[in-house]
Amino acid sequence: MMTDVLTILGWCIIAVGLFFDLVGCLGLVRLPDVYNRLQAATKCVTLGTCAVLLGVFVIQGISAAGLKALLCIVFVVLTAPVGAHAIARAGHRAGVKPTERMVWDDYADAQGLEPKPPAQSGESDHEEA
Repeated sequence: MMTDVLTILGWCIIAVGLFFDLVGCLGLVRLPDVYNRLQAATKCVTLGTCAVLLGVFVIQGISAAGLKALLCIVFVVLTAPVGAHAIARAGHRAGVKPTERMVWDDYADAQGLEPKPPAQSGESDHEEA
């Protein structure tokens, strides 16, 4: 009886994880620039993957497969944000431009570069002579 409840709970957690993975994949396709896409991939897909692995642990219990799932959760939680930060920093240093709708560039401010606020409606990035 308890095994059936844990199996159903595990499958529900896996379904929630798959939903977050799907939302993260949609974010990769729909968002405007590399920084927003990276945010969708990091947050949604990390949460979704961890939920899928947690569901596997709930179903498998304390066994070899369950403990491997927990170990994978720890690995994903520790490495996904670090990897996303490294990719975002490399993109920023390479000059990948964010969307025009970006409000502020904190990284440029921290590096001593002059952050460029977004152009107001009707303004141009180029001065007219």
